[in-house]
Amino acid sequence: MLATGGARGGIPFERGALFYLLRNRFYLGEVRYKGDVLPGEQPPIMDRALFDAVQQKLTDQWTARTSIRNAGDHLLTGLLFDDAGHRMAPTHATKAGIRYRYYVSLPCLHGAAKTATVGSVIRVPATDIEDVVVKSLNEHLRSERGMQDSAITGHGAIAEVIDRIDVYKDRLEVRLRLQESPGTIKLPDDIGPSGDRLLSIPWQKPPSKRFRQILLPHGSSRSAVRPERPERRLRLVSAIARGRRWLDEMISGSVTDAEQIALRERCSIRQVNLTISLAFLAPKLVRAAVEGRLPRGINIARLRDAPPEWSRQFEALGLNPQQ
Repeated sequence: MLATGGARGGIPFERGALFYLLRNRFYLGEVRYKGDVLPGEQPPIMDRALFDAVQQKLTDQWTARTSIRNAGDHLLTGLLFDDAGHRMAPTHATKAGIRYRYYVSLPCLHGAAKTATVGSVIRVPATDIEDVVVKSLNEHLRSERGMQDSAITGHGAIAEVIDRIDVYKDRLEVRLRLQESPGTIKLPDDIGPSGDRLLSIPWQKPPSKRFRQILLPHGSSRSAVRPERPERRLRLVSAIARGRRWLDEMISGSVTDAEQIALRERCSIRQVNLTISLAFLAPKLVRAAVEGRLPRGINIARLRDAPPEWSRQFEALGLNPQQ
């Protein structure tokens, strides 16, 4: 309780606060100053042997967690090669605070793509290719080796089973080791021809840019239609969300009528009613607005006060509802 009458605290300890408390040398009668640990004026209230044991346990737990995370970041590290024989190394890029993982052919990673012969695929999204390999590998082991109860997911287990993966434009060629399941080594009599140890997975690199299927007006060609500008799309999506929120308020009884909303929002009753009408748009139209697939010109003004039937909404806009 503060002298001003306010209060602080009263919330559960999070991981960071607990970590700070357990690492604090103040309880040993010491203080930190500019990176140095100095004797303090306060008496110690904790046994040094206990404090040192806690520090060692914290360090061990942090090291183990970091090692597990780093090993699992890229499941196929050291296994991927392009179809020219170059190893594909893990890397990443960060955009808008989001980390995107990739595997990149070494000549491209080292800036030697113009002088070296590179493969047909030089960069692949890590998550996509990892999902395909793990799924296909587990399906193969279940069908061929009868592994029903366990699934291979970690980097170590994958490296025990897979020798290398060659990346082609239309497929992944996975060369399996003789030891096809962790802890189980095949005997010489069980080893089949080399073709049995080559798993071919149909695959294509995902496009770098996702294609957006724009809703086409009747009689228009795809090349002549452009999507709505991002700032206008944002205004439209915000208006739809606002209309839904106002409708929910009226249904729940938190407001009595449109006039009360108009007074609160400092707009006209007609403005409120037109905005609420956006809450009754067809789900396909709302999805297209969110995904940026509405053609340019279909904006808030055209979508307000639309017919109640969803099929008639498409007719009024000149769009095909089957797209």
